[in-house]
Amino acid sequence: MITGARDILPGVAAWSARTPTLPPATHTNSYALGGRDVLLVEPATPYDDERAAWLAWARGLASAGRRLVAIFATHHHPDHVGGAAFFSDALGVPLWAHRETARRIDGRVSRELDDGDVLELAGPTPQRWEVAHTPGHAPGHLCLRERALGVLVVGDMVASEGTILIARGDGDMARYLIELARLSSWRATLALPAHGAPIAEPSRTFDRYVAHRLMREAKVAAALLARPLSSVAELLPHAYDDTPAAAWPLAELSLEAHLDKLAAEGRAVERDGRWEARA
Repeated sequence: MITGARDILPGVAAWSARTPTLPPATHTNSYALGGRDVLLVEPATPYDDERAAWLAWARGLASAGRRLVAIFATHHHPDHVGGAAFFSDALGVPLWAHRETARRIDGRVSRELDDGDVLELAGPTPQRWEVAHTPGHAPGHLCLRERALGVLVVGDMVASEGTILIARGDGDMARYLIELARLSSWRATLALPAHGAPIAEPSRTFDRYVAHRLMREAKVAAALLARPLSSVAELLPHAYDDTPAAAWPLAELSLEAHLDKLAAEGRAVERDGRWEARA
């Protein structure tokens, strides 16, 4: 876990703040991108003491002669936008996010970003951050890519601490796997996640996530074949028999997402709350 302020690369710094995130993670990372123009990523914390420290960090950047351009939210979950309105007002800078995020955080977003947009940050070494729309974990999830640096800001696509939940409603397991494969294909040298330390050789992590989810999907499919017309609760101990029972409440949400993917592919069907494999 990153604690306090940390320089990662020239023109890329991090700050970690306590947030109401999923355990075992306890903090969400924010990032300051840019050598002179600065984009602040993840206005995360809702807690007063953490907000005061975050503001001091951001204002310290400005007092060093740098210009705060905007605040960028990767997606709408509370551990990522808990301070969005507060920080935008306190610093007098706009909030940028995807339109699907804007719909979910009460219209505070002043610029709606989408796949292919480019954010130019002036400085001694200018930075050019490409916006990538990467839904799957959340409908409006955005990542950022700086090709010259080989850096990706990946929000909640992967983590080096805790887990990534794909849940019915916000989540789409099929799209999540597609976007992980796209991120992997870029062969970046460093990924900056919202939870945990920077990730070297991130394509290996993206590929590992895909492999793990496909392994789980195979277990779900096998459980369906062995136990036709089972409820989610009945399938859970078999599809997640390698997972501690204490984690099953979250696993149940992921199981639903896997079942929805199988149903969309014509490989499973739900009837009155019970599931079976489809030939």
